[in-house]
Amino acid sequence: MAAEINGGFLAAGGPRQHRGGLGCGRCFQMRCRDARLCSSRGVRVVLTDFHRSNRTDFLLGGPAFAGLAKPGVAHELKRLDALSVEYKRIPCDYKDKNLSVLVEEGSKSPSNLVVKFLYQGGQTDILAVDVAPVGSSEWRFMTRVHGPVWRTDRAPAGPLQFRAVVTGGYDGKWVWAEREVLPAGWRPGQVYDTGVRIADVARDGCQRCVGGAASAAALDWK
Repeated sequence: MAAEINGGFLAAGGPRQHRGGLGCGRCFQMRCRDARLCSSRGVRVVLTDFHRSNRTDFLLGGPAFAGLAKPGVAHELKRLDALSVEYKRIPCDYKDKNLSVLVEEGSKSPSNLVVKFLYQGGQTDILAVDVAPVGSSEWRFMTRVHGPVWRTDRAPAGPLQFRAVVTGGYDGKWVWAEREVLPAGWRPGQVYDTGVRIADVARDGCQRCVGGAASAAALDWK
């Protein structure tokens, strides 16, 4: 599954980026500052985990770290323990992928349901999730476990639909999947397409990030 997300260009974020899980799924453009080793284009990464360090803002996976380098010098970059980088949050673009739902292992039909949202496009956050039987207005709220993972032990029976409050910057709106998302016989480990594509862009302003010598720096580079 990891290789399917952004081609495996993934990162773990420190407390400022992870934000208690809310930052999971966000996309960043990142480049390092060593003019001899680093590409000016940098890489796009998706935040997928928490990095427990106050020294660095990101911990990059192998493909993403190598992608920071100019052609032919990735092996030199990999010898370094830490890099001075600059980064900014950017809209996520999953091309032909709709927002999808992965039913997590540990879910037990019909009432115990844990889902993870995948391919959340745009520059957005999901702040609330409800679930209801298809064609019903009897919505039941779900509780965030962490990041894109939500759960309920009161899931209704039958085919299910979802709605979510999505914010882009200061504005929030309901996004509806007006169709069956989970079939009556949903199964843990399966991914289901919501048919919804999110492309909103946050309008909140950038601010400069203060960190140590090994930390990432400006959020608002041009």
